[in-house]
Amino acid sequence: MSAILVISGSPSPVSRTGIVVAHVDELLRAAGHDVRVLHVRQLPTLSLLTEDMHDPEIADAVSAVLRADGIVVASPVYRAAYSGLVKALLDLLPKKALRGRAILPLATGGNQGFLVAMDYALNPLLAGKGADQVLRGEFVLDPDIVGDVIAPEPADAIRIAVERFGLAVEEARFRRRRPHLRPAV
Repeated sequence: MSAILVISGSPSPVSRTGIVVAHVDELLRAAGHDVRVLHVRQLPTLSLLTEDMHDPEIADAVSAVLRADGIVVASPVYRAAYSGLVKALLDLLPKKALRGRAILPLATGGNQGFLVAMDYALNPLLAGKGADQVLRGEFVLDPDIVGDVIAPEPADAIRIAVERFGLAVEEARFRRRRPHLRPAV
């Protein structure tokens, strides 16, 4: 069974990003994965911002990233940039921490113009931490989430992305367990 970490960069406990995270969590669990959801907003703020690796909650969060076979990074997009919470957490990681792990970026935002945040902000941030298996992510428009329901078309796109991600996680897990099969980089 694959260990998957879902990182939520939403600053709000009730948010559209949170609805997407809950949906992805449900899909991954239904597929048989061992899933942990990490809400970065629940980490101790001072320890997160000062990169206090002695704080047990911060150390546990970093350890969860390093143990994961696959990582979903979900963030709201504000002014064409990812959440500062996502950046604060990723800043805690060693330089190549994401290498060899399948990564699925997900984002929510108010308009289609914010879609560029994934390609021009979030993906480079992930690459800076060694991510070499970033899948094409999904962007869900805020109006496509009403209450706790995602509209059918984006919900289907997320389902397909999660299925692709599940396959990539299994491949990444296999390669990490057998280093001689790792592709040359």
